[in-house]
Amino acid sequence: MYPGSVTTAETSPDSVLRLDAQLCFAVHAAARAFDGLYRQTLRDSGLTYPQYLVMLVLGEYGELSVKELGRKLRLDSGTLSPLLKRMQAAGWVERRRDAADERSVTVRLTEAGFTLREQASCVPLITMDSTGLGPAEMADLHDRLSTLTGSIDAAAQRLASDGTPPPRQKES
Repeated sequence: MYPGSVTTAETSPDSVLRLDAQLCFAVHAAARAFDGLYRQTLRDSGLTYPQYLVMLVLGEYGELSVKELGRKLRLDSGTLSPLLKRMQAAGWVERRRDAADERSVTVRLTEAGFTLREQASCVPLITMDSTGLGPAEMADLHDRLSTLTGSIDAAAQRLASDGTPPPRQKES
């Protein structure tokens, strides 16, 4: 459980290093709460949350290379390949070498995968109801988290390329 609220007014070393002052921990705690919720809502289907995400993406985009699927899900091939092997063994996806490029593997949902995806259509509604947020609040939170992700990705890229931290924003 997330233990408290974030207070940005205090900037002493002790206050900024408190666990309840860490935005990253609040996001992490929320992600863990989502994991628990999805574990329960997906239990009867036999899907894990990452497998559910694979089914969503393949249902939306159709056949994709493993590389493109990993990019969309923000998963590396070391995580994605075993997950796809388990999904293939369950009969939910089909993997095959790309005829044009033998190094590339494509993946698509099977008929059983599409059926399972359809059966899981109640999961987003359960999730939305579980948040306690209204549609406008959910849309706003989604937009803010997307912006946050983009900012953090850009900062990480800057740090990786030249070691320059992002400029510190002044409090208003």
